[in-house]
Amino acid sequence: MMGAELALRHVLEALANGRITVEEAEKAIRLLAIEELGKTIKLDVGRELRAGKPEVILAEGKGPSEVVEAAIRMAEARGRALISRLSEKHVKALEACLPEGFELEVREAARAAVVRKRGYRAPKTGGKVGIVTGGTSDMPVAEEAKLVAEEMGCEVIEVHDVGVAGLQRVLKAVKVMVEEDVDVIIVVAGREGALPSVVAGLVDVPVIGVPASGGYGVGSGGLSALLAMLQSCSLGLSVVNIDSGVQAGVVAALIANRAARFRSRAQGTP
Repeated sequence: MMGAELALRHVLEALANGRITVEEAEKAIRLLAIEELGKTIKLDVGRELRAGKPEVILAEGKGPSEVVEAAIRMAEARGRALISRLSEKHVKALEACLPEGFELEVREAARAAVVRKRGYRAPKTGGKVGIVTGGTSDMPVAEEAKLVAEEMGCEVIEVHDVGVAGLQRVLKAVKVMVEEDVDVIIVVAGREGALPSVVAGLVDVPVIGVPASGGYGVGSGGLSALLAMLQSCSLGLSVVNIDSGVQAGVVAALIANRAARFRSRAQGTP
């Protein structure tokens, strides 16, 4: 961290001497915030300040002690830490090793968790994200996306079990999204992956398709759903990777939060 400390000192000296503006100093400081844990883990604790999206700790492939240390460091720096792809061992380590003053919220279905400084809650932005799922097997991916969007300050409106086998259910789900005036809709679907295309053809907001790995035969692993979504003829649909709830949640929240900022400006509110 010595290099970062020296760089920070140079930025502050330049600001004090009038060589750079406050805005330029803020930008430079945002780019410095990297925490190193040992030789293998680098936490981008400044990502949320710099880019409006949080660092998410991927637990998969990391030992329980590494996840615990990373979560504590991140929560100390930013108020909370998001963790994805947790195993039971990771959860037990977090439950056993978090120090006083920290809270753990586990979303079992999503295999995700949040470590917070006690009392910390993400500030609300005014952004609204809709989430629609094709079936109950898509719920874990949707829960992951929901967690991320909420931790980025968005309100999340959900409608589940909206498979295209019963088109009337899709129309009802779209009606909810329109009435709630969401800024963006995440649609999670497996099998033939048709649901995002149908939704995108009915709404005037961006739709993010998430192929789910549920299914069997040629549809197993989510590849059929992914290819179908990429081949969609509905405009306004973008697609993330199979089971990528984190990515969908981040993209949706970025869209919703930007829309909310412009709404606030138009209404003359800070």
